[in-house]
Amino acid sequence: MIVSTRRRPLLAVMCVGMFLVQLDVTVVNVALPQIGSSLGTGLAGQQWVVDGYAVVLAGLLLAGGTFGDRYGHKRVVLAGLGLFGAASLICGAAPTVGVLVGGRALQGLGAALLLPGTLAVVTRAYPGRAEQAHAVGIWAGVSALALPAGPLLGGALVSGFGWRTVFLINLPIIAIAIPATRRLVTESVDENPRPLDLPGIGLATCTLAATVYAVIGASWIAAAVAAIALTGFLLWERRARDPLLPLAFLRTPSFVGANLVSAAMNLAGIGTVFVATLYLQTVRHHPAFVAGVLLLPLFVPLAALAPVTGRITGRHGPRLPITCGLVLGAAGSFALLGVTPDSGYPRLLPALLGLGVGMGLLTAAVVASAVMSVPADRAGLAGGVNNTARQAAGALAIALYGAVAGTPADATGFTHGLHTLGLIGGFTWLAALGLTWLTIPGKPG
Repeated sequence: MIVSTRRRPLLAVMCVGMFLVQLDVTVVNVALPQIGSSLGTGLAGQQWVVDGYAVVLAGLLLAGGTFGDRYGHKRVVLAGLGLFGAASLICGAAPTVGVLVGGRALQGLGAALLLPGTLAVVTRAYPGRAEQAHAVGIWAGVSALALPAGPLLGGALVSGFGWRTVFLINLPIIAIAIPATRRLVTESVDENPRPLDLPGIGLATCTLAATVYAVIGASWIAAAVAAIALTGFLLWERRARDPLLPLAFLRTPSFVGANLVSAAMNLAGIGTVFVATLYLQTVRHHPAFVAGVLLLPLFVPLAALAPVTGRITGRHGPRLPITCGLVLGAAGSFALLGVTPDSGYPRLLPALLGLGVGMGLLTAAVVASAVMSVPADRAGLAGGVNNTARQAAGALAIALYGAVAGTPADATGFTHGLHTLGLIGGFTWLAALGLTWLTIPGKPG
């Protein structure tokens, strides 16, 4: 167990690590048009700049927690910070889009170590139930602040100093966080860590990467590879002694339902963020900082409503906030049908608000639902699976929404694509609503 008389500085440093993980999910979106023109890459290259990070983070997230249990959480957090810093330098100096995507993938590896590692350090520093809940709430709240901060900070940096500073800004923060972690955190290793399911990790990551490639590149070969890898993953997990994903979980309807609803939420939400950013900058020609400000109606409710949703879920159960969130999210997606190449911002605003408030009501509720559906001693794993499902759906969203919308240089074709995506997103939310009422309990516990 970690013992420290300086727990507040320790909590602050762990929050910084988690803030960086969440920040790099959103901060790069407003830089995409400038990256595309600077490095001479089209829509597919811009999609991979986002998905290079998301695919590796989703594929290795569960493994990151196991690494910490086995090799020590302090060591894993330090490794994550070091990898994230080195990758940020590679991204900031990238001469080609291929190097940039490779750097983003390395960032994803660092993030997969940081996300579970910082949480483990915090929970060990605050062993009491009440103080632990408070500390984890601060950790989660700071990470939520990264969502609205990403577009604002990214927009300001891109508009003032160019897209490379979006990545280079991480370096001085990490230069402070590494020595602070070394000084404040005492090493901890679980006495009986779970063994690493290396075949499961490899097959799961291959499945997601091949699926994303199949959508972005319209490749049937990649689709076949994804199907083979998925089949291999399921067969292996059936016989693995300590599987990455216990398949017994998949026989619990409430667990499956919560994770599918989580995936549907991120599919529509993250996909809409991607195309809305391109619409604002490339079709409507807003500067990067202005585009970041205009995206705040989506990100601010998402961050602000998380603690409120937690209280509602504790009192009334997860079904109520999930239902309200899905209805509002569906309305937001359908609002994309009113967007045209020359429409003003008020036409886009209902879509952003509907999705932001909807996701704000959903996020804490679906995580709680997934965790409550398994035995208490598997709650950590259930939360990790839910996080993985959301990250994986977000990676697929970038590929799918970009493929349907097409290039924003064709303003008319792009907005027609937005209309199609409005229908896809709206019906996805409604399908998730039906699934909610079939699988997720309506009362606490």
